[in-house]
Amino acid sequence: MWLYLFLIFSMGINVLLGWYVTRLLRKFMFISENYADLYLTTKAFRIFVSGLYSMDTYHGEPMVQELLQRIREVNDEIDQFRDVFQYMLDEELEEELDAAQEEIEE
Repeated sequence: MWLYLFLIFSMGINVLLGWYVTRLLRKFMFISENYADLYLTTKAFRIFVSGLYSMDTYHGEPMVQELLQRIREVNDEIDQFRDVFQYMLDEELEEELDAAQEEIEE
C-alpha cells in the first residue's frame, strides 16, 4: 500500500519537474534567439559607426571615435556570452556584416 502511494507521489513529482524543465528550456530558447538579434544589431551598428568615422568629414572627430570605442566594448561583452548561450545565428547576415567590416577596414 505504501509502495503504491510512494509511486503515485513520485510520478506526480516527475510530471511537475518535467513541466518545469520544459518551461525553462522555452525561456532559454527565447533568450538565446533575442541574444542573437542583439549581437547582430550591435555588430551592424559598430560597422555603421566605423564607416561614419572613416568619412573625410568625421575622420578624427573625438566624439565619433569615443562612440566607436564604446560600441566595440559593448560588442566584446556580448561576445563573451556567446559560449554561455548557444543560439541560432543568422549566418548569412553575419557573413554580410563581416564583409562590410573588412571593406571599411581596407
